[in-house]
Amino acid sequence: MTALDLPSREATRRLVATETAETRAADLEVAHAGLPTTDLIDLVVHRLFPGRVAVVSSFGAESAVLLDLVAEVSTAVPILFVDTEKLFEETLAHRDRLVERLGFTDVRTIRPDPVEAATTDPDGWLWQKDPDACCALRKVAPLARAIAPFEAWISGRKRFQATTRAAIPTFEADGARLKVNPLAAWAPAALAERAATRGLPAHPLVEKGFPSIGCLPCTSRVAPGEDPRAGRWRGRAKTECGIHLGLSAATTDGDRDHE
Repeated sequence: MTALDLPSREATRRLVATETAETRAADLEVAHAGLPTTDLIDLVVHRLFPGRVAVVSSFGAESAVLLDLVAEVSTAVPILFVDTEKLFEETLAHRDRLVERLGFTDVRTIRPDPVEAATTDPDGWLWQKDPDACCALRKVAPLARAIAPFEAWISGRKRFQATTRAAIPTFEADGARLKVNPLAAWAPAALAERAATRGLPAHPLVEKGFPSIGCLPCTSRVAPGEDPRAGRWRGRAKTECGIHLGLSAATTDGDRDHE
């Protein structure tokens, strides 16, 4: 499909406004999942959800490529970054370096509610006692509040990252919102080629054996041949922080239809 085949902005808005999130996601998947990635992002940012979409980025091991692609389309789109207050210092430095390099003008750093944190995790060790509750407090709830004004958000998830992500679509429902995964079908070689071609800075922990980077207490090095996410919550059944399991359920603004 070429740009000439795309629906008008008004027609797209009418379509988005009248369908359920599940139907919208399915229809958009059929119509647009095959677009080149930059065209797909442009469609989402400028036609489907102009002014109503945000990019959620961890500024982790593979974040640079998605952010670089987004910057080609718009440097004004909001970038939501959750600082759990348990992150590696290297991640914060990587965020600052990428933002400066790519020129984003609306990066929003989101933190846990200080009152909730003082009540729920007064000693800062909730991650050890109940990692699901820690993620809910420090990541899921803050992001749910920040994402509430938006109708859609862009994620950097990829199918190769884990068996739990092997079937993720390009467009999916997230409660009443849509979640877009522009890199869902990208392979590691394609990411590496894009990063090298564009001269994108790597997260400094990648070369130290961290192919997937979350919070410092719950991220460990990965041995050669292991699943890239094997170092996340090692030794526990937990495989996701909860963001991709139901954001809408964590909001308090009435949008509880379902990351």
